[in-house]
Amino acid sequence: MNIVGIIPARYASSRFPGKPLIDLKGKTMIQRVYEGVKKSKQLDRVIVATDDQRIVDSVKSFGGEVMMTDEAHTTGTDRCGEVAASIDADIVINIQGDEPLVDYRQIDQLCAAFNDENVNIATLGIKSVSKEELANPNRIKIVLNNNNDALYFSRSAIPNTVNGNQEAIAQHDFFRHIGVYAFRKQTLGELVRLKPTVLEKVESLEQLRWLYHGYSIRVMETDIETPNIDVPDDVQSVLRELK
Repeated sequence: MNIVGIIPARYASSRFPGKPLIDLKGKTMIQRVYEGVKKSKQLDRVIVATDDQRIVDSVKSFGGEVMMTDEAHTTGTDRCGEVAASIDADIVINIQGDEPLVDYRQIDQLCAAFNDENVNIATLGIKSVSKEELANPNRIKIVLNNNNDALYFSRSAIPNTVNGNQEAIAQHDFFRHIGVYAFRKQTLGELVRLKPTVLEKVESLEQLRWLYHGYSIRVMETDIETPNIDVPDDVQSVLRELK
């Protein structure tokens, strides 16, 4: 399989403008993401997908591959879809551009999902879910079926933990979503043509559009989690972990 990693990177983030180019101990965030992703032996190619010339120049300065994409894209998936349409690939991995400590082993886990020819979309989930995370709407929860395909993603605690059977709840393994996706190229091309759905808008979760239209999402279990930089306050926690 020809597997390509794509890193969407926007300059004009509403919560942290310019964050791909912030300095993290001598390297920009986008360089740290790129170099972390390149450690995966499963990837044939790694490409940054951006809409800003400053990011293009930065990636070229450290020898990375970058493509300019339409600034009208509203999601990283759309940006990946544009790049994927113009390259040779069987599998496309969408890697978040705000994960400067990205662990290549997560990418390898995602790649392994496609050993099953029935898998067209894959993502990651982790069982490490605290009570605080169950209640936190910024921590996305997943319910799986017996094939480890997602039944639903939610910002709420699922299954219900308030009025449900407490004995059963105590036995249930809650899963939290780790937001890295992989797609067969043909499937990605189909997904970016789908129109947003009401369910997706209610939860503000793009993957619900795919489930609504009948696509299956295989969830690979991982025990690896790395901090991302979403807002300026997140920078210090990443700096503390950088060696």
